[in-house]
Amino acid sequence: MQFLFCQYLFTFEDTAIQKYTSMKNILFLFLLTSFVFSCNQPNNKIEQDTELSDEQLQALATKIAEEVIITDGHIDVPYRLRHFYNEGEPMPDLSQRTEEGDFDYVRAKEGGLNAPFMSVYIPARYQKTGGAKELADSLINSVIDITNSFPDKYALANTPAEVEKNFETGKISLPMGMENGAPIGDDLDNVNYFHERGIRYITLTHSKDNLICDSSYDTTRTWNGLSEFGKQVVQRMNEVGVMIDVSHISDSTFYQVMELSTAPVIASHSSCRNFTPGFERNMSDDMIKLLGEKGGVIQINFGSSFLDGDVVNLNKANRVKLDSLLKSNNLTRADSSAAAIIEEFTLQNPKHYSTVEKVADHIDHVVHLAGVDHVGIGSDYDGVGDSLPTGLKDVSQYPNLIYELLKRGYSREEIEKICHKNVWRVWNEVANTASM
Repeated sequence: MQFLFCQYLFTFEDTAIQKYTSMKNILFLFLLTSFVFSCNQPNNKIEQDTELSDEQLQALATKIAEEVIITDGHIDVPYRLRHFYNEGEPMPDLSQRTEEGDFDYVRAKEGGLNAPFMSVYIPARYQKTGGAKELADSLINSVIDITNSFPDKYALANTPAEVEKNFETGKISLPMGMENGAPIGDDLDNVNYFHERGIRYITLTHSKDNLICDSSYDTTRTWNGLSEFGKQVVQRMNEVGVMIDVSHISDSTFYQVMELSTAPVIASHSSCRNFTPGFERNMSDDMIKLLGEKGGVIQINFGSSFLDGDVVNLNKANRVKLDSLLKSNNLTRADSSAAAIIEEFTLQNPKHYSTVEKVADHIDHVVHLAGVDHVGIGSDYDGVGDSLPTGLKDVSQYPNLIYELLKRGYSREEIEKICHKNVWRVWNEVANTASM
């Protein structure tokens, strides 16, 4: 409509224009035309960049990655390093490029990663064997050791403001989240204890139901959501200022948390169930909408099984074919004589992976359902093994995702929200609403 009106202004007959030749009316027409044209310009979008070449867009993506803070909701470095502590071996030099894992300082700097949440991961077996709190303390200590070993490169951070201060000095911040609330045990005061130790979010459970709630991976449904103790844990986390992480929990647990929590919550490393039908570990459309309505953020997991149900099915079909082949030779995968057959089969039937484009599809889906204020990044690097998508194989490759978002018309401001501002908003609000 604005374009048509502007066109109309410039198609007046000469005789009509002559009727309005006074300086006042000429000025009026000029100002009105300028206003209409300005209304028709892009509004805070990088639409003008759609004319840039791929090379120019990639350069822009790299520049944005260098200039904005990138936080990742979930990186499993502490548990990966646990082997070295247990065996008494020297810790890998995370100040250098390493061959192991998905994370080190050099690759993080290449990718623009500034604030990876270190996951204090507690496997579900510790709920039976005991020692969950001791393991959590050990993993927290390992993160502190990283910052002590390389103080010019890494620093702890308990608030967004501390991350920003570290960013200004070129240091990578290592905030911490605890994956599985099992270390809380049956003592609410442990919520306070872990907050004091630097834990800023707690994933309520992991792969099995625990004393707090039911897991999405467990069909037992011990509590049909939150236990009575779990409801107290939610309240205490709100009071202390620890973000509630709804990744891994069952659907019924999620809805109960959303009803009880007085502060917004995060899903630190989850994706959209729309692309993986039947996979309860991911979030349904209704859950994502409610999360957005309550001010929360879903941080997209990069694992291929979280991103694409078709990839899961293709890999499953390959496994069935291989098992059938081995069975025809009276072998199992564990037999040493099966190694050559497995190697040849893998060469002929390579593993399938998702893509960086599919990660962007998940972001698009959340934006469509809940808005751009409610999505972030939660890669699960060092936690999903050999299942990372092409284009996002380690922490050096975040610019590939930014490039894909630029191609889809996301503005710099929107990309900053996805990279850190959305999570910062929740982090600050949780801290500000705490009463203890």
